[in-house]
Amino acid sequence: MQWIKDILPYGSDFLFVDDILFVDENSIKGTYTFNKNLTFYQHHFIENPVTPGVILTECAAQISLACLGIYLLGKTYDYSNFKFGMSSSNIEYIKPVFPGEKVTVIAEKLYFRFNKLKCTFKMLNENTDVVCSGEIAGMMK
Repeated sequence: MQWIKDILPYGSDFLFVDDILFVDENSIKGTYTFNKNLTFYQHHFIENPVTPGVILTECAAQISLACLGIYLLGKTYDYSNFKFGMSSSNIEYIKPVFPGEKVTVIAEKLYFRFNKLKCTFKMLNENTDVVCSGEIAGMMK
């Protein structure tokens, strides 16, 4: 699903999608490994770095909403001025994610209408423990 990643409007320092393992009209599964050299680890709990919840949210949004949304819009959509924004979230953070950890995001579409996508998702660590889960929504233009 490289064509989806190629459309994502994020630079390399803010792209939180490594692989899209599966996608269809109702769901998506993707992965990301949090590189231990990401700059926020130098400043977020200096002696014991942990991935900030806002970054976990961004990773979930990029896979659940942006990637699934691009798939739903399709390959023939005009992405020349593509914009995307998260509109709401309700997320429970359960376990920390440390530098170097790989996560898997699995999302299910609740609805997609008027270019608004809402999903439920869960993010799993490599032990398949849920690290966070919830609902997330966003708008595409």
